[in-house]
Amino acid sequence: MGARREAAAPDVGPRRLRRRAALMLLFAAATLVGAAGLLPGSARAEPSPLKLVAFGDSLTAGYRLPADAAFPAVLEQALKAKGYRVEIANAGVSGDTSTGGLDRLDWSVPDGTQGVILELGANDMLRGTDPAVTRKALETIIARLKERNIPVLLAGMLAAPNLGTEYRARFDAIYPDLAKAHGLVLYPFFLDGVTGQRANTMDDGLHPTAKGVERIVEGILPSVETFLGRLGQNPEKKG
Repeated sequence: MGARREAAAPDVGPRRLRRRAALMLLFAAATLVGAAGLLPGSARAEPSPLKLVAFGDSLTAGYRLPADAAFPAVLEQALKAKGYRVEIANAGVSGDTSTGGLDRLDWSVPDGTQGVILELGANDMLRGTDPAVTRKALETIIARLKERNIPVLLAGMLAAPNLGTEYRARFDAIYPDLAKAHGLVLYPFFLDGVTGQRANTMDDGLHPTAKGVERIVEGILPSVETFLGRLGQNPEKKG
């Protein structure tokens, strides 16, 4: 018998080895990616909520109301129901004036705040404070927040009729003037739909009831949504 020939060795040259190694790496990577999708917590992280501060007096604080019925809490819930990611801190102090607000501005609006709803001036008006004083304090608050790159939504107030035509004209002009000068979103009258409505005001005739707060939120909501749009915040689509 003749000598048996050995079977030819498989082609295991350098090029073929490299090709096999590359295919194995691609397969391993695809397997890892697929498995990662099955792991807990692998979903994309949710964005952090926008941090707002409602900065005002008793109308913001929620005079004689539980915390969850105060303006900031009710507004936050209304915005969340529409798909916005927001947190609204309550920085309202009963009895505060515009100058009082200015005095506590730095510690009431902490670093990291991304927007402020400014509601001050009602107590100035009730005390008959010179509108020039109120205007200066509010403008300083706005300017200092601007220096900190914190946008402002300005909630306006109207003077009571018994204060006279001249006083009313000077006071009522403060808010639209400041909004125009500083390019702010303005809600012209914070108590729109509340003042003069017995179901919406407490027995003092001044402060909103829980129902009154709901009316305030209903009225101001479009302005707040415009404000959030300026901040790049849009409602999330549900579904």
